Amino acid sequence: MVRTRKERKGTAGIRLSQPDRSGPSEQTLLDIAQERQLFEQVDQLAARRREPKREGKAGDGDSDGGAQLSPTADRIADALLWTVSLAMLHFTLDVLVQHQYAVEISWSQIASRALTALFVFYAFFYVLHPHPSSPVLLPGLPLKFQAPLRQTIFFLASTCSGCYLIDISHNYGYLYVMKRSPPLGCLWVWSVIELQLAPALVSLAISCGFFYLGGYSMKL
Repeated sequence: MVRTRKERKGTAGIRLSQPDRSGPSEQTLLDIAQERQLFEQVDQLAARRREPKREGKAGDGDSDGGAQLSPTADRIADALLWTVSLAMLHFTLDVLVQHQYAVEISWSQIASRALTALFVFYAFFYVLHPHPSSPVLLPGLPLKFQAPLRQTIFFLASTCSGCYLIDISHNYGYLYVMKRSPPLGCLWVWSVIELQLAPALVSLAISCGFFYLGGYSMKL
């Protein structure tokens, strides 16, 4: 936009100067708020509003903690879960071995034997299976030897049950095999599961060596 000659003369008489950069000479709104402690009051009000939420969360945590099982109840439930699985395995092996020898299957007797195996395995599992609530197996033995003691027991159980099962399957009559094979098979499986990888492989290797060196075959 082109300025006229009058506008140029009017602006030419204005004196230019730097703005005043000095601080305010009177109190500002920020100074008044600090004097009256308004910021502190806002912080206190916000803190009061957050307190009920924290208490509510703490209450929820208490209710969740109350719903958790006690160590003893957790140990019982763990043992029951495992032993029910072993009883089902006993039931399956019992049916298979009777079917192998072409014997008429008595479902009531098989169920009765599986129920008996459930109680027997529950007693052994509750005592021998490691659980955080009861790490001591043998009182008086230092805690660092409790786990090796359990591993030794399961190693011997797996090795003996495996070799014995191989032996009776070839050298004993069918009635003896039908009676002993299901519990021995369950004990063998459970013991191998409880072992760590290295001793479990060693136990299985011993059973395989017993099978081949003993002259056994897969033909029954």
